[in-house]
Amino acid sequence: MMTAKPNILVLMADQMAAAALPFLNGPFSRGNSPVIAPNLARLAAEGVAFRSAYCNSPLCAPSRFSMLSGLRPSRIGAYDNACEFPADQPTIAHYLRRGGYRTVLSGKMHFVGPDQMHGFEERLTTDIYPADFGWTPDWSRPDHRPHWYHSMDSVLSAGTAIRTNQIDFDEEVIFTTRRKLYDIARDKDDRPFFLIASLTHPHDPFAIQRKYWDMYEGVDISLPRIDIPKDAQDPHSMRLRHVCGLDLDDVTDAQVLAARRAYYAAISFVDDQVGLVLDTLVETGQADNTIIVICTDHGEMLGDRGLWYKMTFLEGAARIPMIVHAPSRFAPRTIDASVSLLDLMPTLVELAGLNPDYATPPDGHSLVPWLTGGTGHDEAIGEYLGEGALAPVIMIRRENYKFIHSPIDPDQLFDLAADPDELVNLATDPAHAHLLAALRAEIAQGWDIEAIHAAVLASQRRRQVVAEANATGALSSWDYSAYRDGAQAYIRNHMDLEELEAQARFPRVRF
Repeated sequence: MMTAKPNILVLMADQMAAAALPFLNGPFSRGNSPVIAPNLARLAAEGVAFRSAYCNSPLCAPSRFSMLSGLRPSRIGAYDNACEFPADQPTIAHYLRRGGYRTVLSGKMHFVGPDQMHGFEERLTTDIYPADFGWTPDWSRPDHRPHWYHSMDSVLSAGTAIRTNQIDFDEEVIFTTRRKLYDIARDKDDRPFFLIASLTHPHDPFAIQRKYWDMYEGVDISLPRIDIPKDAQDPHSMRLRHVCGLDLDDVTDAQVLAARRAYYAAISFVDDQVGLVLDTLVETGQADNTIIVICTDHGEMLGDRGLWYKMTFLEGAARIPMIVHAPSRFAPRTIDASVSLLDLMPTLVELAGLNPDYATPPDGHSLVPWLTGGTGHDEAIGEYLGEGALAPVIMIRRENYKFIHSPIDPDQLFDLAADPDELVNLATDPAHAHLLAALRAEIAQGWDIEAIHAAVLASQRRRQVVAEANATGALSSWDYSAYRDGAQAYIRNHMDLEELEAQARFPRVRF
């Protein structure tokens, strides 16, 4: 379906590190990945590939809420995976829907709270994760390990599986996405669409079907390149080791290699699902007028530096894939300037031809100057306020440098052009004292860290009380249930059969 405005399709993975995609490794990257992902590689080759893109919080829910709102996590109270996304906060979906788009969500978005739509007119699936406050962290108990959080079980049990929760979920996401694309091609609603299809792979647990596991038979999969002894770890990394229980079990090299192989294989699974959706766009005649965005919420450390999962602004967890594919609009190119998920909201609003009066000016910047062959910004800002932290963590990524600051930890300053593995902390280097002072001053001016810290602690306490109360007695759930009216499905007696069959057939038959 061709419309005056472009359709926008966001294909989102979960915990997919940019470093795992060999076609996104740029000047700030080192090493080669064995990942087999031809569909993603083609989108990158034909599109605008951002090779220094970052999440704004290396944790699922805060990252997604920032992406949708265009605002830093602390500005919307998106501290962790059990924070309510405020219903009065406009999102990309609100702005596009108000501007004439039909807005559709299929898959994971990790919404917490009673509003489970946030501007989406239709939601095709439930979420894979809970919508309540049960996963609230507790900074007042630094030695406590939540029973519901990451552990090394994902590594210890890595390998093949016929079925998992994640496989069941993602196959439903792709089925409902493709069905919706077919419905859009057949129905009489001529509005352009904004559709997010959000998968949960390659997020742990590291278990995948043998078809994908076998794709890596005989492939050279290496052990983590960066090994930092525990006594040389920075304080935040040591807290992450504790909260995830990384030192509670002995892990063999064979188990590490199996986890990495399953992770790479899960990316190949994602790639196949992307291919199915791309085929559907072509089949329905919607490909030429659809802008495709590839992204994820954060990366995966995958054993580097002795760390797994995310929760850190080190490259493995913080750098993400970001591709904008619209060959008829934007010439293929690679961008090495730093950008972030915050930039997607103003970018998509601009690409939709809208000029809204933003209720809250976004923290992100439009990527359109980069997409159209010009020069744009070179900056990514991050905040981490979740598990493993005991005070706010702020990240500034600009030009060659990354600065990580928390009031309870030593500063970290890395020159990624000279040191892509982030092994040399320049924060104590006299030659960089002026830059360090400028970055510290920027944070002092841009963040009231004491106030943010107090707000996080107060929010955690409130949610703990509510979660304990709501878990007592009768359960009232916020989890979204996708509703489908069986009385309006397929063939029913109140429908005109000939008209129904003609409407359902695609392409249309002309008599």
